Amino acid sequence: MANILIIEDEAGISSFVAKGLRAAGHVPTIATTGEEGLSHALTGGYDLIILDIGLPDIDGFGVLERMRGQGVATPVIILTARSSVGDTVQGLESGADDYMPKPFRFEELLARVRLRLRPEAPAGAVTTHLQVGDLIMDLPKHQVTLAGRQIDLSAREFSLLEAFMTHADQVLSREQLLDRVWGYDFDPNSNVVDVYVRYLRRKIGPGWITTLRNLGYRFGEPRGDGRKA
Repeated sequence: MANILIIEDEAGISSFVAKGLRAAGHVPTIATTGEEGLSHALTGGYDLIILDIGLPDIDGFGVLERMRGQGVATPVIILTARSSVGDTVQGLESGADDYMPKPFRFEELLARVRLRLRPEAPAGAVTTHLQVGDLIMDLPKHQVTLAGRQIDLSAREFSLLEAFMTHADQVLSREQLLDRVWGYDFDPNSNVVDVYVRYLRRKIGPGWITTLRNLGYRFGEPRGDGRKA
């Protein structure tokens, strides 16, 4: 779990990012102006900062330069609609650790968040591998193996499997999975979860994912007990 500061003046984007980070186990704080964000950042109480450039007072470059000038070394991911080479270079030269243009996919942002948190986190605080039985997920390499055999997954399938493996033997509702893997974009009545569960079952085999009527799904090592495939 990490404390993450979001400096973003667009309410729709900040709430979307905060919701996704919360679902991933992090604690987000939102600041809507450069001055407010800088005030938060200078406390040193954050593990990572997600920073917009087009803020209503100080722009993100100014916030970043003042942070670095006052010795704040917190990793910063710039998230902005400005995607020119010049803006990217200015952001990185001002001390940003990463630069991500809008529009963006949350799963990609989350992967970058994990990457930037990893060097700064205390030893053992960041999980790099998940394992349930002989199914192993290597998060940094974005790879999954089953009994030593590599399983090719799309980015969304990987995120869904990560959600399941992180909560092995727990019941996850469709709404929880929508929130964690797809974010705010999808209708709660969508069958997209069921579709991707079928994709996963085809790739990792029957028995891993149990459907619980009116409740959702439970993931766990197959036990040969007739679990629904």
